[in-house]
Amino acid sequence: MDYKDAGVDVEAGRAFVTQIRNLVHSTFRPEVLGGLGGFSGCFQLPTGFKEPVLVSGTDGVGTKLKIAQVLNCHDTVGIDLVGMCVNDVLTSGAEPLFFLDYLATGKLDKEQLTQVVAGIASGCKQAGCALLGGETAEMPGFYQVGEYDLAGFCVGIVEKSQLLDGSQVQVGDVAIALASSGVHSNGYSLVRKIISDRGFSWSEQPELLGGKTLGETFLTPTRIYVKPVLAARQAGLEIHGMAHITGGGLPENLPRCLGQGQAIQIDTNSWVIPPVFQWLAEVGLVSPQAMYNTFNMGIGFVLLVPPQQAQQAISHFESQNIAAYAIGEVITGSGELVGIPD
Repeated sequence: MDYKDAGVDVEAGRAFVTQIRNLVHSTFRPEVLGGLGGFSGCFQLPTGFKEPVLVSGTDGVGTKLKIAQVLNCHDTVGIDLVGMCVNDVLTSGAEPLFFLDYLATGKLDKEQLTQVVAGIASGCKQAGCALLGGETAEMPGFYQVGEYDLAGFCVGIVEKSQLLDGSQVQVGDVAIALASSGVHSNGYSLVRKIISDRGFSWSEQPELLGGKTLGETFLTPTRIYVKPVLAARQAGLEIHGMAHITGGGLPENLPRCLGQGQAIQIDTNSWVIPPVFQWLAEVGLVSPQAMYNTFNMGIGFVLLVPPQQAQQAISHFESQNIAAYAIGEVITGSGELVGIPD
């Protein structure tokens, strides 16, 4: 017997690397040293920093992958993978420099996984970071044929004096919410349970969703906020804190960017909640409390800015075609979020 008899096709793996080479190279920044195929990726630190701080983050896509695999649509989940990592790194004020991916599958399908990597490359371009390398693992018996899982890792950089750590946040700062593109990549175990238990198919087109199928709606990729937020900072917007609204929604994530002795008061009537969340709540009979603790409710990212700069922030992001809303302010407290249904 040989490795191929055991279900691992080494030659297919080599062919896959060749097939994705151009996709990977299309993301390279000037600081990348070497090319694809080594044991490691090399990246030279950008110049111009006095006290550079490296900021790292890692994440996956979760059970949203199940929908992609059922629908045989694999070109968006790579964007989700990048988005979940780079948006986290951004909250420290860091510019993402490079990204690494880990892709595990039961049997290597070059066409399927090339679509996945194309999505990862697209996400890296949106974030301005290089896809520096990755690992593809063929694991027969661990994953079924057609199944795969994704994990990602990102490194960014920020000047130490510009690092956001909660100490800059002041009572009275205004919370500026940036609209999500939809459900992003959290809460999909509940999404899939609602679809399954209520007997829906992914091809159905509920009227509330404006003609989109359930598959299209729930495969909409995570919005990447890196370039618009960094541009706002470079334009002089004073940002005291940032939060990426992921698993646990606003209640879990928004307080994470506060300083000691602070809380945040929000008004849930201050932004437009997209129809997809109304549909999930109605069809799944999900309570308002559970909705806010599971989903982003239309807000993918939040910035804390001085009150005199709130309108400047909103105007900047609207000029970038991102809806923005003033949804509340920082108050004294003990790290709680006030104003969410309980």
